[in-house]
Amino acid sequence: MPYIPVSERTKVTNGHMPNAGCLNYATHQLIDLYLEQHDNNYQVYNDIIGVLECVKQELYRRKIVDYEQLKIVQNGDCAPYDVKHH
Repeated sequence: MPYIPVSERTKVTNGHMPNAGCLNYATHQLIDLYLEQHDNNYQVYNDIIGVLECVKQELYRRKIVDYEQLKIVQNGDCAPYDVKHH
C-alpha cells in the first residue's frame, strides 16, 4: 500500500518519484481519480484490474525482456533454461 510520508506525497504531486513507494502512491492516485469519475460497481474494479495487468505485461514485454536477454548474454543462462545442462 502507498503509505508514504506527507513529504513524499508532495514530491509525487510535483512529478518527482524517488522510490517505489512513491510510484505506488502515484498509481493509487490515478486509480482514485478514475473511481471518482465512475460508478462504484464490479465492472469498474474489473476494468482497473485489467488495465493494471495489461500495463504489467506491456512493461515486461517492452522493457524487461530486453534487459533480461542482455543479462543472459553478460552473465550466462541458468538451469533449467541453459541448453548446456540438458
